[in-house]
Amino acid sequence: MKINLVAGGPANLIPDFHLYDEMNVIWIGIDRGVFYLLKAGIKPSAAFGDFDSVSEAELTEIEEAVSDLNKFKPEKDETDMELALNWALEQEPESITIFGATGGRLDHLMANIQLLVKPLQQGSALHIEMIDAKNILFVKKPGCYSVSKLDEYKYISFLPVTPAVSGMTLKNFKYPLNDCHIPMGSTLCISNELIRGHGTFSFSEGILLVVRSKD
Repeated sequence: MKINLVAGGPANLIPDFHLYDEMNVIWIGIDRGVFYLLKAGIKPSAAFGDFDSVSEAELTEIEEAVSDLNKFKPEKDETDMELALNWALEQEPESITIFGATGGRLDHLMANIQLLVKPLQQGSALHIEMIDAKNILFVKKPGCYSVSKLDEYKYISFLPVTPAVSGMTLKNFKYPLNDCHIPMGSTLCISNELIRGHGTFSFSEGILLVVRSKD
């Protein structure tokens, strides 16, 4: 089982959901993201949110379409995204993919990126990625990882989301590295590119945000 979460980010950054609509996928809508799914012809299995970003007519449509509607007051300690992600983690899926979580408010974007880190800090090895029309984002803990060249997503950037990442090594990249220390705030690893079909990145300490992008 895979879980796809759809939040209510700007519509112009929402990719085609049908590219990710596999047989074993459960779709979950978050606030206005529920409306995005319904408009795409996908009925979410559940919905989470305070629904302060939809109109009364849209909320009525959501209430009529989704039987498992988890509605919260706007005054709460967690964002709608965190509530939905916590639920998704409890289901122990193979993977979690998040849409509609970028663009718009920068505070929400930064909070959503930090939510990607939270499961790793709790010892989970579950792969969680965030996708929009231009980017694929995911975080990794220390180790060695293989990446494949994607013509559409030409650029690969690496950013520490801890004070530093140590032992950073890049192989088969246009700008290779060997056992480098990358402090938070460094732009050394922005906009790299693979020069072969596959490459590897590895590091020994810290948590790394990986961003695959296209223009």
